[in-house]
Amino acid sequence: MTPPAHLIALAAPQLLLAGASLGLLMVGAFRPRALNLVAGLGVASLAAAAGLALIGPPGQAFASDLVADRGAVFAEIVIYLASAAAIVLGQAWFARRGQARFEFPILILIAALGMGMMCRAGDLLSLFVAIELQSLSLYVLAAFEKGDGKSAEAGLKYFVLGALSTGIMLYGISLIYGFAGSTRFDQIAAAVAHGASGGVLVGLVFLICGLGFKVSAAPFHMWTPDVYEGAPTPVVGFFAGAPKLAAMVLLARVLTESFGPALAQWRQVLVVMAILSVAVGALAGLRQSNLKRLWAYSSIASIGYALIGLAAGGAEGVQAMLVYMTLYVIDVTGFFACLAALAREGRPLERFSDVAGLVRERPGLAVAMTVFALSGLGLPPFSGLWGKFYVFKAAISAGLAPAAVIALIGSVIAAYYYLRLVKVMWFDASEGAVDPPPWRPRASPTAPRSSSSRWSSSRWRPSIRRPAPPPWPWCADKRSHASDERTRLETHPSRTGRRRQPRRRRRRPSHGRRDGPGLPGDRQ
Repeated sequence: MTPPAHLIALAAPQLLLAGASLGLLMVGAFRPRALNLVAGLGVASLAAAAGLALIGPPGQAFASDLVADRGAVFAEIVIYLASAAAIVLGQAWFARRGQARFEFPILILIAALGMGMMCRAGDLLSLFVAIELQSLSLYVLAAFEKGDGKSAEAGLKYFVLGALSTGIMLYGISLIYGFAGSTRFDQIAAAVAHGASGGVLVGLVFLICGLGFKVSAAPFHMWTPDVYEGAPTPVVGFFAGAPKLAAMVLLARVLTESFGPALAQWRQVLVVMAILSVAVGALAGLRQSNLKRLWAYSSIASIGYALIGLAAGGAEGVQAMLVYMTLYVIDVTGFFACLAALAREGRPLERFSDVAGLVRERPGLAVAMTVFALSGLGLPPFSGLWGKFYVFKAAISAGLAPAAVIALIGSVIAAYYYLRLVKVMWFDASEGAVDPPPWRPRASPTAPRSSSSRWSSSRWRPSIRRPAPPPWPWCADKRSHASDERTRLETHPSRTGRRRQPRRRRRRPSHGRRDGPGLPGDRQ
């Protein structure tokens, strides 16, 4: 029997994130304006969870429902760091638009908790709970931008199609349990060690299809472009990174630990999905003019490359998949971090024409976006090249050279839209000035202002010399400020700080009548 201290040490990252989510929810409920406090504690909780995962002991807990090994720990650390970056970027992005709410960091924490459980799942039931914990948070994040119809549409589409994929996955789990007699990965592997029955293989196909939806693999990719286009920019950067890595790690654990003896059967399914994903991502991305939709198809193609590495099987294939997905998470998070920092007249940049001539206005961000785009392409000497190198090497070693050649051709086709993005940023003419970064100090009121300055935005135009409000309570109409000021000076001379001068009375003709002492100069 495992001692309680060992159980707590194994599950320490998940326990920390669960407690932090509940605690921050209470803080936000009683102090809804403490946005920076909630966000800061959320980032600190994710960093602490990554540290606990790194120093935690390996082993199993809760009847093998939770498994801690080197692969799970590595993926967890990457996921927690990417989630912390998503909180920092998203909180600042929503704050600049006046839509910051304390629920955003909490939803990221809950999603990270589900992704950590996905990496450590050792049972089909814990697999299902972890996926739904992550998915429910992502549904809300997709529709988080209040008042935006596209964001609401993205959340609704994601929820409806996600419910469909959950039903498909549950049907596969029920078939596997019925024919294998267990939901634990090790017992399923023992049941199929001497050959998998037809019922188990059918259930496995349904399970792969359900997980294929979570990773946006073709032909289960139909939700990805619309959801990416409608979701807020930092949320899209989070969607394209950490959840994909968690789902790929879970798929690798299911296939290698539970159905390792049936490698020849499930390899065929993965190869077909990989080739379709590469083809769809490379060809459909050619016609895109929206940057979010472009990266949606780029993520579909990237999942195809990862599936080729996973189809190779064995430790080499899993390691190649982990290396490729980790580098892709870095690239996509960095690209969307740069994109979230850009705006024109308060409007986010989402189209190719929006980033035209960016190198002349924001050269640092333009260079960073170029590096991330070329790394996603796999162009040397950037990091994406090494991810694809390990994937293709594992595929060729496993006898999947034709699939590797098709994926390489797809990568050459996809180079068009990556290089097109670089060309637009470096050589095209700009449509207008990009807003200054939010951390730049405000310009002096006497300095000349350009038409692109944030001072000239139609959303907010402060006055340089705004008159002070009148100090007397009986003047309610600000439009009569000048006349009331004259009245005040005449009736209350002590408030002016100087003595009131006597008014000169206009002389009237007397016509020989004198009602009092005459004025100087009058005829006597």
